[in-house]
Amino acid sequence: MPALVRFMALCAACLTGLASLAGAQPAAKYPDKPVRFVLPYGPGGVADVTTRLIAQKLSESMGQNFVIENKPGAGGILAGKAVLSASADGYTLFLSGNASAINESLFKAKPFNVLTDFTPVATLAEFEMLLATKGDSRLDTIAKLVEYANANPGKLNFGTINLGSTQNLSAELFRMVTGVNVQLVTYRTTPELVTAVIRGDIDVAFDYLAAFNPTITSNQMKVIATSGDHPNPQLPGVPIVKDSGYPAYVVTSWNALSAPIGTPPEVVAKLSQAIQAVLKLPDVKARMAGLGMEPMLGTPEQLGERMRRDIEKWRAVIDKAGIPKQ
Repeated sequence: MPALVRFMALCAACLTGLASLAGAQPAAKYPDKPVRFVLPYGPGGVADVTTRLIAQKLSESMGQNFVIENKPGAGGILAGKAVLSASADGYTLFLSGNASAINESLFKAKPFNVLTDFTPVATLAEFEMLLATKGDSRLDTIAKLVEYANANPGKLNFGTINLGSTQNLSAELFRMVTGVNVQLVTYRTTPELVTAVIRGDIDVAFDYLAAFNPTITSNQMKVIATSGDHPNPQLPGVPIVKDSGYPAYVVTSWNALSAPIGTPPEVVAKLSQAIQAVLKLPDVKARMAGLGMEPMLGTPEQLGERMRRDIEKWRAVIDKAGIPKQ
């Protein structure tokens, strides 16, 4: 009997070793063919530019092509479905992020759930919102803005793009946190929003640095605050809303890469570590800074937790604002 027990234990150990070896093999060979990053955005935008930069660096460091496939439309559903229709082997990934968290509450029905159908791989970057006014506006601080809005309820116009976008929800959250009574106007594109500010139709606009930078440098617009957790070094002297008397107001958008559920953990770990190394490169950090972005290091587990937190955060804003589901 003792001999039989020892034999069975030896067999179990061998099976465990073989399973570990089998699990390690995909990571050892990965990547041995091109890897696709599927983006829910068109070419040329900030998300596209930064993901292409990271893909280029990964191609150099991992010795295989990392290619970008732009698949905009339907609030990221087309891109997400394309990734989930591929094998769960680490060769097709979805550019997820803050928009994915919002969409979990914005759509009545989706063909996938970003938490249960995807495996988090790595966060790429985060970027805060800018609150900007016309260049000669007297509402040049949050205190002045709130004071004027309270003294003149309903008179000020806040502008954003696209109902349900991060920009739009950040303006809604600002109204909730500060209690100001202002009109919220949405525009189809950022150029239309910028034109409205310069023309004087909009008193305060919410968008990213890349969207406003040309008009900021020409003094047609000015930034009165940013929405992040700490000041932006690209905007010296510009305060954050959090330090202007509203600690509950923090908005940081972000991009990340997610793989289909079932992707081997060893492959996820290898790719995540490679991305972390790329994000630490000085030229990558400098390029991102110029776009108003900050590399965001972290584990897949931290990415998953960030997604869960932001789903809850934006669900509360969407429900309170009464934004209709799409």
